Amino acid sequence: MSAVNKIVMIGNLTTDPEVRVTTEGTSMTRFTMLIQRGGVNQDKSDLIPVVCWGKLAEQANDTFHKGMMVVVEGRIQNRSFDDKDGQKVYTTEVIANYARLLDGSAVSSVDKAVDEAEPYVEDDIPF
Repeated sequence: MSAVNKIVMIGNLTTDPEVRVTTEGTSMTRFTMLIQRGGVNQDKSDLIPVVCWGKLAEQANDTFHKGMMVVVEGRIQNRSFDDKDGQKVYTTEVIANYARLLDGSAVSSVDKAVDEAEPYVEDDIPF
């Protein structure tokens, strides 16, 4: 059996997306989502950083704004870097491969091209 690293989140953007372009010319967008916890911890919430790459990054940057409710599907990634003081900083973020705006009853899609998208198959869940 293989490992699975997949996350689906619904929440509100706490920041406007920030787009940057790598030296290779690839677009990258960052934003943070506020995710309300359910159940007994309904008064608790989490701030989750999200990163989009390529066409998805450009579309998210053009479409998403602070306060909007979105659904994001992707994978969790841990990484580390040295800050300006030389201290090691560890971070966890979601690398999105799909994002969709939820605005009332209307749904607008901001996702990868069809040939790049990973279809969701219920049988993929290992439990």
